[in-house]
Amino acid sequence: MGDQISRGEELVKKAEKKLNGWGFFGSKYYDAAHLLHKAADCFEPAESWDQVGAVYVKLASCHQKLDHKHEVARAYDIAVDYYKMTKNLKEAISSLEKAAYLFLSGHWKAKRDQRTLPELAIVYYQKTADLFQSMDLTSFANQCRQKIAEYSAKVGKYQRSIMMFEEIATYSIRNNLLKYGVRGHLLNAGICQLCRGDVVAINNALERYQILDTTFSGTRECKFLMGLAAAIDKRDDAEFTSCLKEYDSTIKLVNLNLYFLGSINLHTFYDASFISFNKMNGGHWLFSR
Repeated sequence: MGDQISRGEELVKKAEKKLNGWGFFGSKYYDAAHLLHKAADCFEPAESWDQVGAVYVKLASCHQKLDHKHEVARAYDIAVDYYKMTKNLKEAISSLEKAAYLFLSGHWKAKRDQRTLPELAIVYYQKTADLFQSMDLTSFANQCRQKIAEYSAKVGKYQRSIMMFEEIATYSIRNNLLKYGVRGHLLNAGICQLCRGDVVAINNALERYQILDTTFSGTRECKFLMGLAAAIDKRDDAEFTSCLKEYDSTIKLVNLNLYFLGSINLHTFYDASFISFNKMNGGHWLFSR
């Protein structure tokens, strides 16, 4: 195995020499990439995972020079997997961030990749969450899961959002430093329940939330969800808008997303009262934090 590592290191040196030398147009980058692939093939059977990861980072740089953006992202993506094997969190996250930027920046999208930006974001936040979880860094993993929940809701995957928000709430209730945020996570889960248009499901969920957090029943968030559910059940747009205004008067809804509450109203009251309420509030809503 030592011979394999030595051979791989020699190939990396040759690749670096090629990169630092003169080459006709992009030829030196192609040549260096070829040498780096051979180096990775040497390091892999020796299970020198950090060195394989480093080789793929170098490969990403070669592809960047050749403007092969898909290959750049793919090389960083592969590097992440190898760095994870040695729990090299710093390099894994660095590579993951670079891959995610290429996929999510909007500057490039593979022709055959029909996924939307939110769907691509879900993929990379999930990889990051898995990475943090593999290091037992659950709090950091949950920050990524919150993003997954938000993006999942944007593409209509409400059940996944609900599951994520409920998992975060369940973890947070056990942590004295995070307990205060539980009501916000349950509020977000409840709004996603409402987006599904199933009043029975939201009422059942509210019962579960009050068992999970014994203080939840007395919170404004719980009363707000109950009020919205009741208004939707009765198809009462005046009551729906009144519920929104009452909550907004005490806890500003600047952190709730127009799309999600708007989609509830589209299915029930044809959007009229909600549009009026949204104009009153400036129309800038994001998920509750």
